[in-house]
Amino acid sequence: MTQRIPNPPPGFDELTFDEKLDYIQSLWDRVAANPDKVPVPGWHMDLIEERLRTSRGTGRDWNEVREELQARLRERKLTR
Repeated sequence: MTQRIPNPPPGFDELTFDEKLDYIQSLWDRVAANPDKVPVPGWHMDLIEERLRTSRGTGRDWNEVREELQARLRERKLTR
């Protein structure tokens, strides 16, 4: 990119709050469409490696967690 884009872009401040959120979401969707081009800082990788090293065996299967949450939701609905 050779030309500097003003921040915020022209007209942004005139948008409603919801329009601003939509604009930001659309920008993020464009960036996220190419995850291979999004740089990952080294410290992110270090943190992931550390957490994997220290949390071995402490995770739970998603199906188990989902079943537990659904059971809790059913109980709440019955007690209302």
